[in-house]
Amino acid sequence: MSGRYHRHPRQVHDDYKLSDEVLGGGLSGKVHMATSKIAHNQKFAVKTLTTRSMCPEHKNNIQMEVEVFLSMDHPHVARLFDVYESEGSLALVMECLEGGELLDRAIELEGFSERDAAHAVYQMLLALNYIHSHGMVHRDIKLENWLYDTVGGNHLKLIDFGFSKVWAHNTKMKANCGTLSYIAPEVLNQSYTNQCDMWSLGVCAFILLAGYMPFSGPDDEQTLNILKGKYELEPDSWNNISFEAKCFVQGLLQVDPIARMTAQSALQHEWIQTRNSPAAWSNVDANIVNALRAFSRASKFRRCCMEMLAWSLSNDERAQVRQYFIDMDQNKQGTITLGDLRSVLIDNFHISDEETKQIFLAMDTNHDERIHYSDFLAAMVNTRIALHDDMLHMAFQKFDADNSGYITLSDLREVLGDHFDGETVEKLLEEADQLHDGRISYAEFASYLRGDPLPIHAEATAHIIDKQLVGKGPILSNSTQGKLYSLERPFSR
Repeated sequence: MSGRYHRHPRQVHDDYKLSDEVLGGGLSGKVHMATSKIAHNQKFAVKTLTTRSMCPEHKNNIQMEVEVFLSMDHPHVARLFDVYESEGSLALVMECLEGGELLDRAIELEGFSERDAAHAVYQMLLALNYIHSHGMVHRDIKLENWLYDTVGGNHLKLIDFGFSKVWAHNTKMKANCGTLSYIAPEVLNQSYTNQCDMWSLGVCAFILLAGYMPFSGPDDEQTLNILKGKYELEPDSWNNISFEAKCFVQGLLQVDPIARMTAQSALQHEWIQTRNSPAAWSNVDANIVNALRAFSRASKFRRCCMEMLAWSLSNDERAQVRQYFIDMDQNKQGTITLGDLRSVLIDNFHISDEETKQIFLAMDTNHDERIHYSDFLAAMVNTRIALHDDMLHMAFQKFDADNSGYITLSDLREVLGDHFDGETVEKLLEEADQLHDGRISYAEFASYLRGDPLPIHAEATAHIIDKQLVGKGPILSNSTQGKLYSLERPFSR
């Protein structure tokens, strides 16, 4: 979450330009289209939550759940890029998914083929297995909450964590929330676990395969049928559907949540396995492996910067490498373990166990014995994903916590704390502070990450500006001031 949770006086309008275009909305407010003030071609979705009238307990719960959403990091979960907290509101900046809802795609196509339905459900299972294995329950799984990332694309992402909750195992939730047609029986009885999401996924799979809702009609009738698990397999819709698909749906629409498949077991079901067999390790090529090796040899501050750059990538840039991450995740819980990494590097590329461990430790940035999606993306930056000005500007902006136009020691403390991976922030700053003035300008930041020499004029510029600040230098012409300003401050405020 480093550098992505911002507090007053920094506001969403400092970094993003909000438009009047409304992408959607609900009980928690409208979602507006926005663009970055740096990368003008990148679109975002901004939801603003009003917290002014909330009681302290509710406000704390909202903030905690937003922080959990910030930590969500998976190819099939919508990314939350930035959060801005001000007095009375929280602004959430999310990726803008332009491919439309899964429901709309199903209506447009007048139903899915069984293979296409299996592929969609497989992606949904990957997302649910990830959030469940990380202690979260979504509680509003429905076709409308699965969006395609691009127009005409086939990559699905889970959205809308408004009802989501951090869930402790061996406890039961009571809140009755969600959409009735998708709600699990135990939710209606107000005693449930994360298995409620699996019932809802069963409803989604049913609709994609058969083209109609398993539970419909007046609310009272729906409720009674859901509690009984009573639905009809209409012959006209189900006669041409395989036995394995029927078993899969029936395995999810079990009234008893204990008898219901989990996300992990559903991924192993024959219907999923035969249509979405896990990719072979051979799909991970030598270029990916070389990128991992290069990342492990980089300095700590360079790796820290690459981690920040990973949260500045566009969807197109992430799409270049995301399948490699999914392929390497052998247990499909949304992270890469040391065992997964060994299966690739040692078994297929004959890299030593010692170097494999070194690579793993370098990428395990939060020391939880897992490589997360953004850790993997960070390793791909500058090797498989090319560095460019927009990406560098956005990463610089996240480090520049006080909007001063420089990365200072206080900025690094605000973003990273006193240490990063055992190194003091003073040491980190010193590594990229090429002018030795106790701060990092954008020119220094870009030079450091690109490995290019710092332009000679940058040092002269710094001295001239310092003289002007203390009143010792001559007055510069407006044109000269403009040129120097553009060198030292990468974007307007």
